[in-house]
Amino acid sequence: MTWVNGITIGIVLVLIGFYGVMTRKNLIKIVLCIDIIFLGLILFFVSIGYVEEGVAPVLGEFTLFVDPLPQTLMLTTVVVGLSTTALALALIIKVYEKYKTLDVRELK
Repeated sequence: MTWVNGITIGIVLVLIGFYGVMTRKNLIKIVLCIDIIFLGLILFFVSIGYVEEGVAPVLGEFTLFVDPLPQTLMLTTVVVGLSTTALALALIIKVYEKYKTLDVRELK
């Protein structure tokens, strides 16, 4: 088993996203970094449910099967992430119309 797998990449994406949220000053870049966090979490949880040589637990008796629950929950997370991003971008448009800037330092 290699050390570069979905779990490792998911954790790295979450850390990169957190770094971006903490260091970026542009609202759109902050929203994109939050999306990177969502993608890292999705990859992490889908990778947790993976079993090597596992099959889908549909019919019959299997000793190794892939857990479908993380994949199902991540489909819901994709929908929530998409709607959150759309709402955040709509709010950013309203902020820009009112203040004529996207820099968080100038909005204080």
